[in-house]
Amino acid sequence: MKTVEVKINGKPVSVLEGTTILKAAKEAGVKIPTLCFHNDLEPWASCGICVVKIEGSPRMVRACATGVVAGQNYITHDAEIHAIRRTVIELILSNHPQECLTCGRNGTCELQDLAAEFGIREVPFERNVRRLPKDTSTPSIILDPTKCIQCGRCAQVCQQLQDVWALEFINRGEETRLAPVGDILLEESPCIKCGQCSAHCPVGAIYEKDETQLLYKAIQDGEKHVAVQIAPAVRVAIGEAFGMAPGTITTGKIYAALRQLGVDAVFDTNFSADLTIMEEGSELVKRLTTGEGSLPQLTSCCPAWTDYMEKYYPDMIPRFSTAKSPMMMQGALTKTYYADQRKIDPKNIYSVAIMPCTAKKYEITRDDNMYASGQQDVDLVLTTRELARLFKTAGIDFVNLADEEADSPIGAYTGAGTIFGVTGGVMEAAVRTAYKLVTGSELADLNVTAVRGMEGVKAGEVDFNGTKVKVAVAHGMANVKSLMEEIKAAEAAGKEPPYHFVEVMACRGGCIAGGGQPYGTEDDIRDKRTAGIYKDDEKSAIRCSHHNPEIIEIYEKFLGEPMSHKSHELLHTKYTARPVYKNCEECTV
Repeated sequence: MKTVEVKINGKPVSVLEGTTILKAAKEAGVKIPTLCFHNDLEPWASCGICVVKIEGSPRMVRACATGVVAGQNYITHDAEIHAIRRTVIELILSNHPQECLTCGRNGTCELQDLAAEFGIREVPFERNVRRLPKDTSTPSIILDPTKCIQCGRCAQVCQQLQDVWALEFINRGEETRLAPVGDILLEESPCIKCGQCSAHCPVGAIYEKDETQLLYKAIQDGEKHVAVQIAPAVRVAIGEAFGMAPGTITTGKIYAALRQLGVDAVFDTNFSADLTIMEEGSELVKRLTTGEGSLPQLTSCCPAWTDYMEKYYPDMIPRFSTAKSPMMMQGALTKTYYADQRKIDPKNIYSVAIMPCTAKKYEITRDDNMYASGQQDVDLVLTTRELARLFKTAGIDFVNLADEEADSPIGAYTGAGTIFGVTGGVMEAAVRTAYKLVTGSELADLNVTAVRGMEGVKAGEVDFNGTKVKVAVAHGMANVKSLMEEIKAAEAAGKEPPYHFVEVMACRGGCIAGGGQPYGTEDDIRDKRTAGIYKDDEKSAIRCSHHNPEIIEIYEKFLGEPMSHKSHELLHTKYTARPVYKNCEECTV
């Protein structure tokens, strides 16, 4: 693509043809304020804060949605532009509740930041705040339309990036408001609880259900033995809340901080990610070598994807791995194996999971299989954002904490467990172990680069000592449809399946960009968190799940072998076709 020469405030800059004024200004080192714009989404140009002038023209344009023209000079800041932007912000504030102190986005709100930058102390317009009811119907996210500024980000991400279409704007003019599709409850809509709407909302109109006080309550209960697990992606993101660079590995600090909070045991979900590989990998090998079970095998770690599949592709259920997610495996073992090893009554164990994902809050009660231990296997899920708030309220000096280790016997992990946090990671970890199970030999190069990267769909082939295993990876729900249709078309034509193993993650980039991660996630942040995950893998002394000594021990002492009867009871699940609209059995696709 050819480049063009333009000027930003008289300063020459060379950019690719078609570049927006907003991006050209950034390359010139000039920041144009925005509110509705997000790099993940197509510009919608709804707020008007990014207006700029074109030299020699009487009109102003919106920088986020206007491409540059060769030779033009764009004026991004002057007194008139400043006054217009300030007025736009004041108009938004006149329709916005001034409840910053009690808002879930206090301190991380983009509107709040703009008001501070522009020094707004009073709003000169008549206030007109429409009080609309909160939607608290899901266990994962809360919708507060009173705070909506109609930027469109949530609807865009739900419709474009996720292809779920659970959110829309209804009515017109002053009556326009954000609502679940059909103006029903969010729980009754096609919502898969992925939380990408909350991750992209610039204000407090959509946010995770805060349950931090439940952990404090459990810690204060002298009868409770509080056991906490942390997911792979949390360790490369939570540091951002404390001023650390994205991708910084903070595993040992998280363990230490949790103990300072007062929890009794600290485990790592990476352990059960290794366990998932043993179960899911064995399941794949069985399908490949015996012909039992449908191919391709689809991964089942992501609860938002599981929910999506049950609603939109119930015909794929026979292909779904029956292995539970690592979080749920860890919860089941905490209240069985760990309880037995430590002689603790499972009824007194309070099992907590720290996750990058809001859908995990839904997963813990999704069906009876989540009670495999005889109790609720995981009692509470907190997002990365919630845990960061807890550490801050506890006065923990997170940055300067000395690293600590996880507890045993369900805390040790390998590099394979770590890479579950990125798109392609489950696939790569599974290939490392499946190769050993099929060939009896170790994979020479543990870096399965064919499944790495940010392409929406990645496909490759792994040579299992003469047996070609075709794999595919999709992330971001909008990228899944093409894969599913390809699989269905091959089956309808009586052809061999195009793939043997398929990994799906609901969120772009995988769990490192889950709906519960620190705000501000864009591709540059995703890249840095991903790099942190791979660094953690590469520095691990053990990089294959089947070499984890605590995994070997738990099979010897407790589970028997992968896919055993006990494994199926505790570590596997079933799936059920669900209507797209919860209370409408006929509302399917």
